[in-house]
Amino acid sequence: MPRAAERTTVVAPAPPGKHPARRAHVNELGDTLSYTANAIHLAERPTGYPDASTWELKSKELPELEDGQLLVATEYISVDPAMRGWLDDTPSYVPPVNVGAVMRALAVGRVVESKNDDFPVGAHVHGTLGVRDYLVTDGKDLRVIDTSQVSGPEHLAALGLTGLTAYFGLMELGKPTEGETVLVSGAAGAVGSVVGQLAKIAGARVIGIAGSDEKCEWLTDELGFDEAVNYKTADSLTKAIATAAPNGVDVFFDNVGGRILDAALANTARNARLVICGAISDYNSTDRAGIRNYPRIITHSLTIHGFTIGDFGDRLPEGMKALGGYLAEGKLVSRIDARDAEVKDFPEVFSALFEGTNTGKLIMALPGRE
Repeated sequence: MPRAAERTTVVAPAPPGKHPARRAHVNELGDTLSYTANAIHLAERPTGYPDASTWELKSKELPELEDGQLLVATEYISVDPAMRGWLDDTPSYVPPVNVGAVMRALAVGRVVESKNDDFPVGAHVHGTLGVRDYLVTDGKDLRVIDTSQVSGPEHLAALGLTGLTAYFGLMELGKPTEGETVLVSGAAGAVGSVVGQLAKIAGARVIGIAGSDEKCEWLTDELGFDEAVNYKTADSLTKAIATAAPNGVDVFFDNVGGRILDAALANTARNARLVICGAISDYNSTDRAGIRNYPRIITHSLTIHGFTIGDFGDRLPEGMKALGGYLAEGKLVSRIDARDAEVKDFPEVFSALFEGTNTGKLIMALPGRE
């Protein structure tokens, strides 16, 4: 079976290497004295776009391991739109990040020291490591992953929560059938790009919405979307969708919300299914726009499903198996936008999500990784 990594396009790759800020302090005999961990903390909750006042970089010397503990060196950090929602002190599917706490983030790391038999030195682990380069933990919320067939970044991308969100949201809620038309917003992102490809596997006609001609070309030329619409240059997004989908949209998978959701609503076919995964256009907004075309929900007997991947928490292995099979067979292409960065660079990398400068899965690749 071919390695899944061979089906992965990595954009802006970062060559492995060492960085002094991530090394342990050693004496002249080579004995390890201590590790210094750098982490991004939430300094204050933002109003609108996060800025420099939102974050604080802190460093601390880590203690020696106790029995049952392990030391993890973070190698890849997942950067996702959902992180913006975690900054607000409002009820959600997960508790907000507390002011003063390390910023929550999924990541892949490597065990560099261990007093826990379940996590041997050299093993790669996946879990909520946070935006930091080193972590002492008991491993309770981590799992060992095999990177011999699937690379560490891919465990955060097509086989990570974004790929799984695409899989269960589309296949279980959207349920496209052969010949139907599927419309995807945020189509060049980590979730949307997988959604469109899965819809093609299901035999649907697929239209993507993205924010640049380059992204639209990537969707059609490399991922096999039937059409793509640049929402930034279309004179009327509603008319552009109507032209691309003259018989209406049967399934709309939404990652964006706002006016794009409104334009999609105006083009739905009868009994269409709307899968609401995200609303990135509103995450930093202090004045959210209303939906004008909501009466169509009634007149066209629409079904709207809002969800998070937590709704399918007990089925994640099933989704990973299916996605892994598509990767191995060459039916699914995964694009990883890996930014060579240190922990201190997180605010800049995070802003790329809202500036639209990333294509595919955005990941921070830390120095010293293997």
